[in-house]
Amino acid sequence: MTTRIWVLRHGEAERNTRHDPSRELTERGAQHAQAAGEWLAKTASPAVRLVASPYRRAQQTAAQVARAFADKTITTVDWLVPDIDPDEALDELAKLGDREIIVVSHQPLVSALLGLLIAADYRAGPAMETASLAALTTSIIAPGCATLISLQHAPSYDTAVR
Repeated sequence: MTTRIWVLRHGEAERNTRHDPSRELTERGAQHAQAAGEWLAKTASPAVRLVASPYRRAQQTAAQVARAFADKTITTVDWLVPDIDPDEALDELAKLGDREIIVVSHQPLVSALLGLLIAADYRAGPAMETASLAALTTSIIAPGCATLISLQHAPSYDTAVR
């Protein structure tokens, strides 16, 4: 069974707030999240599962994606926060058991997760700007078992870096 994993970093967020989990998307961040959602709705399976960090900016990004899928349900998980151990996040991702998953989270976790999946090294992940979107395929969710299919950056999701 092949699994497709979409890893989306949240859109651009406010910088000057005291409480990191409550930072909100900027107008530009919301526009980029909407563009990512619209692109994913045209590309991913309608049955894709959407999981997101509980942090406000990730929830707002996931909401834009959900809206593009005609109000897809967002599964909020506490293991997609920025400072979690990437190995723990990978273990939790594997437990989901879905064939296609959209993950909405933060740096440094998104790059670390990609590095683990692609090269079995959390330090080897590609740079993920705000609203960057990576697509991977894998037969098993484990270190070094995934193939990076594309890496796209906002605002143009039709131009993929391979």
